[in-house]
Amino acid sequence: MRLVLLVGPTILLVFSASFVLAWTFDRRRRHLLVFGASCLLFCLGTLSQILQIPPGAGPNAVVSAFIYTVSVLCFTEGLLARTGKRTSFAEKAAITLLIVGGIAFFFYVERNLLVRIYILNFGYGLICLGTAWRLRDMRYGRLTERVLFWTLLAFALHFFPRTILTVGVAAPDPSQFGISPFWLALQFSLAVLGVALALALLAVTVGDVIEDLRRTGNLDPLTGILNRRGFEEGAAQRLADRRSHPLCLVIADIDRFKSINDTFGHPAGDEVLRTFAALVRRATRRGDLSARFGGEEFVLLLSGCDASGAAAFAERLRAAVSEARFGSLPDGWQVTASFGLAEARAGDSLAQLVARADAALYAAKRAGRNRVRQHGGIPA
Repeated sequence: MRLVLLVGPTILLVFSASFVLAWTFDRRRRHLLVFGASCLLFCLGTLSQILQIPPGAGPNAVVSAFIYTVSVLCFTEGLLARTGKRTSFAEKAAITLLIVGGIAFFFYVERNLLVRIYILNFGYGLICLGTAWRLRDMRYGRLTERVLFWTLLAFALHFFPRTILTVGVAAPDPSQFGISPFWLALQFSLAVLGVALALALLAVTVGDVIEDLRRTGNLDPLTGILNRRGFEEGAAQRLADRRSHPLCLVIADIDRFKSINDTFGHPAGDEVLRTFAALVRRATRRGDLSARFGGEEFVLLLSGCDASGAAAFAERLRAAVSEARFGSLPDGWQVTASFGLAEARAGDSLAQLVARADAALYAAKRAGRNRVRQHGGIPA
């Protein structure tokens, strides 16, 4: 029986090593180390109970509860960190104090094994359930993210019926705890759902790497914003989604950029492009797309924005560019840009929309540069 009970800790060690190994290939993903630490800690908590380290029912209950709690908090923190979210240290400390303090109280002050079982299992279920709620947007993510979300939700919910069905209102005999239905069901459910959860995490990690590679291939290496391919992919999706409409395309072209390169050199020109892209990033909203189309030409797709709104946006950006300080150029040298814009029509292809905005851009150039023009010949 002792060997059977060691199967779970062995599986946890394997997954812990797998997460650490995955982290060594991409050390930016620190949440993988957190997952590895979580698996290791849960393994140590299980071994603490199986091997009775430290000896004595009271110290063992408190120490193992502490290790389990930190493990669960590490696991949920890793999930949140992957999406840029977190739980404050004060929140984690309060949760740990409540659970471990409850275990200590119901052993040393008012000894009650049944309450201790419910504190641990319902406590961990609630922690995981709260995390699933904070990550509920994963329901609409990639396939691997959706699988991870529903597996996490199943893992969180299973703590409640399993505890009620295997314990009910009568605590197991402490002398037979290691072979009680509750303990065996716990080990089995954690082995099955824990393995499913760990596999889902590894699948999401692979998906994250693939997505990063795809995203990197869609970025302009000089400016860090989208390149033409990345823009065309995103723009096609927005044009097809009526919820993004009204939709406007703005094309910006830095005026007399060739003279900047010829006069100050290509490194100075590159710095102008980077600064211009930074101004574009600051001006755009979260749902907008911005890209360097090539050379000194930039395109922006504004979701939920009609022609008048796009014209006001382009005018603000034009003014910001003309007032900006470009560190690679001498004091007093002004960089300007011309803008052309067009609003998407029903049934428009991206090529048609670009052609109209491009025509407006050339109208701005012909009118003297450093200005905004809307398709149709009406000054914006």
